[in-house]
Amino acid sequence: MRSMRICFVGDSMVNGAGDPDFLGWAGRICTAAHREGHDITSYNLGVRRDTSADIAARWHAEVSRRLPPAYDGRVVFSFGINDTVIEAGRPRVAFDDSLTNARHILGSAAERYPVLMVGPPPIAGAPENQAIARLSGALARVCEGLAVPYLDVYAPLAAAGTWVREATANDGAHPRAGGYAELASLVSAWPPWRSWLNGAR
Repeated sequence: MRSMRICFVGDSMVNGAGDPDFLGWAGRICTAAHREGHDITSYNLGVRRDTSADIAARWHAEVSRRLPPAYDGRVVFSFGINDTVIEAGRPRVAFDDSLTNARHILGSAAERYPVLMVGPPPIAGAPENQAIARLSGALARVCEGLAVPYLDVYAPLAAAGTWVREATANDGAHPRAGGYAELASLVSAWPPWRSWLNGAR
């Protein structure tokens, strides 16, 4: 199998905060791919509290160091929840600015690497969920315009229940192992991810 390097760039949900196994969903999908015989080197670049503005400022420097041109390098982004968090009476990042940041991040990345985008998941019954759902739909449209595959995880995770139930019992935002396994199963079965594993660019 061809060796592949993958950077996972985003926030605490990418980092896997709250997971006692310290794998999160990114670690789980790479573990599953390895068991299938795929040769993957993964880099988790999830940072707690990072907004789309934070990611726009750092992603290229961090990714380029890990994905030199000689290697088959790819990037999976997932962000947005922290943009919607209310501080001092307003979202940390305004809705329109979130979309501008996403276009910049994803458009620039897609010029250099194969790119996938995993949407923001729900949190535990908070008012921010309406904002997260709205942002997820808008991010899907941004990705469609850029021809970047987008996976909506908000709706299936909200419906399935494990993610939200574990987040409620934890800190209100981050699940435990079961929630991350639930999200990992969505990504592992996603046709664009499967195509990557089968060698598509």
